[in-house]
Amino acid sequence: MRIGLLTREWPPDIYGGAGVHVEQLALELRRLTPVEVHCFGEPRTDATAHAVPVELHDANSAIQTLGVDLGMVTATADLDLLHSHTWYANFAGHVGSLLHGVPHVITAHSLEPMRPWKEEQLGGGYRVSSWVERTAYSDASAVIAVSHGMRDDVLRSYPAVDPSRVHVVHNGIDTTVYRNDPDTTALVEHGIDPDRQYVLFVGRITRQKGLVNLLRAAQQFNDDLVLVMCASAPDTPEIEAETASAVQALRAVRGHDSVVWIEQQVPRPTLIQLFSHAVAFLCPSVYEPLGIVNLEAMACETAVVASDVGGIPEVVADGITGVLVHYDASDPSGFENDLAAAVNSIASDPARAEQMGRTGRERAVAQFGWGAIAEQTMDVYRTALDQ
Repeated sequence: MRIGLLTREWPPDIYGGAGVHVEQLALELRRLTPVEVHCFGEPRTDATAHAVPVELHDANSAIQTLGVDLGMVTATADLDLLHSHTWYANFAGHVGSLLHGVPHVITAHSLEPMRPWKEEQLGGGYRVSSWVERTAYSDASAVIAVSHGMRDDVLRSYPAVDPSRVHVVHNGIDTTVYRNDPDTTALVEHGIDPDRQYVLFVGRITRQKGLVNLLRAAQQFNDDLVLVMCASAPDTPEIEAETASAVQALRAVRGHDSVVWIEQQVPRPTLIQLFSHAVAFLCPSVYEPLGIVNLEAMACETAVVASDVGGIPEVVADGITGVLVHYDASDPSGFENDLAAAVNSIASDPARAEQMGRTGRERAVAQFGWGAIAEQTMDVYRTALDQ
């Protein structure tokens, strides 16, 4: 069985959970079956990269994506199964399946209908991405949802999809890489006082991640608690400006040193140190199919305070590995107040936070190893090939 993994992201160009997922899945799948990776961007030694066609360099970004996808279709004619990740590669998987007569499997990392704010970023391109995703899901041989919550979202968003074709295979974590690191060198390099208690946010600057809600909530944090934000890659200039304004408002209320904003993507060893020394990791997302970053924090023995949306409750055990905060879109101020209260509760009881962190790592190791996830993915492939 020769598999083609189709993805926008591949090292070194990884900016989200889907990219982490594909990288780790490919590593484990290659122990089981031949795998080709087809990605976007510049040439790689470990994958086949596809650039935007020259004639589309000035086109809308959604049209550029379709051009890249057609290059993937041409390059995957000799494979037995195509497995696409996110709408960026769904078109390649769909057309490749039609053209080559092979199954197309989709992993659902997120869904366009669940992210209407993307129209603010993409304009008409959002309508194109929505059409691509809807078409691909309707015809896919199988859909892999990264959580049970995500499976529900798939069936709700695309009722034409046969429920028997939607399988749950959770995201995973490499707990040999993500583990507690006692070193604090990276903290000092980024202006973080290792002797001060801090909480950590890691994510893109997008409405999905609830960052502005977090910044408002942080105005109510305990006096000595610092918020460290690894937040970059804004979707739009507007959301970047809104975030910067919220940071300024927070500093006006609590002082300039109440927040450390790291405005670039940090390397993995730095991220692991930041996880390891935080009293809690914060995930205030308003939409999150699973939230692989929560697993990364748990593997580093860090308690998690997160919203209760999507697949997050399947990762974070409320009261055991962290605290879940109910999110209600109709009551953002209530969410912000409850988020602040949960953070302050954890920060005020370091022994409880440490116990949650230890239990979180045990959960990450026992339930979210990539080897088991690759085996489950192979089972989905076999089912798709047998249809």
